[in-house]
Amino acid sequence: MRIRRPRLPRTRTGQRRLVQAVMAACVLALLPVTWLYVSTADRLRTTADAPRTEVAVVFGAGLWKGEPSPYLAHRLDAAAKLYRAGRIKVVLVTGDNSRKDYDEPDAMRAYLTRHGVPDARIVSDYAGFDTWDSCVRAKKIFGVDRAVLISQGFHIRRAVALCEAAGVESYGVGVQDKHDATWYYGGTREVFAAGKAALDAAFHPDPTFLGPREQGVTKALAGARAGARD
Repeated sequence: MRIRRPRLPRTRTGQRRLVQAVMAACVLALLPVTWLYVSTADRLRTTADAPRTEVAVVFGAGLWKGEPSPYLAHRLDAAAKLYRAGRIKVVLVTGDNSRKDYDEPDAMRAYLTRHGVPDARIVSDYAGFDTWDSCVRAKKIFGVDRAVLISQGFHIRRAVALCEAAGVESYGVGVQDKHDATWYYGGTREVFAAGKAALDAAFHPDPTFLGPREQGVTKALAGARAGARD
């Protein structure tokens, strides 16, 4: 069975309409990316000028042999730096723990404690399966109203936009990495992920797992405040 290849229009009118259709499709595809850049333009910071905020949220970025991947380690390094500088009091680590042999939050917690963040100031979200889930759970499960978000530069705009849509006043610290194959893959992936982000922000779907309210952030902040008074 022969497969017929699509034929291009032969008339100038048909060719012009084809070009217009392709251009319109490209514009529509780039609208979500444009929304991300416009909506987060005044929300990006560095570790040097991040606002003093009680909570920082670090998003998972994969494990290598049970340890944080280099990209995730850089995010955690930024969180530890903010903590040591007194700009944050508590770190909420959010990631994937959908199976017993893969536990991003505990690996993130262990890394932070090795780099000077007290265990009592770290709160784990084990159901941060994607960015939207993490943002919704930060608000609804952990009661976070304002936070500094930490991720790579190519992802931070989407994180800020989604957490803002979920009701968390957010500022983003974009960690810079060398432009290797992983970086280019992440940047390309964001173009497609922007479309889903726009739908999530518009329709507010329930996360994969919600569950009951947790007091981890509240208790960690109470401990931090008590320590500051002593």
